[in-house]
Amino acid sequence: MPTPTKIREATDEDWPHIWPFFRAICAEGDTYSYPYEPTEQEGRALWMERPPGLTVVAVDADGTVLGSAKMGPNRPGPGAHVATGSYMVAPEAAGRGIGRALGEYSLKWAREQGYRAMQFNVVVESNARAVHLWQSIGFRIIGTVPEAYKSRTHGYVGLHVMYQKLD
Repeated sequence: MPTPTKIREATDEDWPHIWPFFRAICAEGDTYSYPYEPTEQEGRALWMERPPGLTVVAVDADGTVLGSAKMGPNRPGPGAHVATGSYMVAPEAAGRGIGRALGEYSLKWAREQGYRAMQFNVVVESNARAVHLWQSIGFRIIGTVPEAYKSRTHGYVGLHVMYQKLD
């Protein structure tokens, strides 16, 4: 499966290329617990991490942004040794291995940063592609909050908490 040519740290200049698919994915209302119609300013604040977090982009050979991920501590203070991540792939790049490449990149980054584990707090139960992907790279479902997400397509569905020990 083709993967991006490069995953690199996102810059301010990348945001205009992330925003269209960020907005579209939020509006779809089936995979993210972000507002269905965020303003561009709200979207940027939600997605563009500051240290100790990191936002990256996956680009192809001509520099086209195919997807993006953000990662960092799941919680501050005593919970800061557990990382978390969020991932979005441009719809036109779906099925090309971009999500997997971003997920593997974030796991490598988390290990290099000294995190002991990675936890996803909000994996929509009906998002079968994401659940399968995360399980295929070593995450396991450690709990599901019933009807915690209101999907535009499926109504109220559960939210999985997924976890992978890193050390």
